[in-house]
Amino acid sequence: MAFTPSKDHKRREREQKKLDKRLAREAAKLEKKAEDEAAAKIAEAAAVEKARWDALTEEEQAFETELEAERLADEEK
Repeated sequence: MAFTPSKDHKRREREQKKLDKRLAREAAKLEKKAEDEAAAKIAEAAAVEKARWDALTEEEQAFETELEAERLADEEK
């Protein structure tokens, strides 16, 4: 005689499958949230670094302009 699982056993298997799927969805959501947060932190760090470089470039340009003005003033003397 062949073994046939009971209705209760089948029900437990279905419930376990549902639970496994739900846990997998929740894990995927948490992983996506973590990835999004990491991407936001990276973007923020990149923006800060760009602002630093922009300020440095602006300072360097101001210095170059000042040097050029001094050179022109020296030439006029």
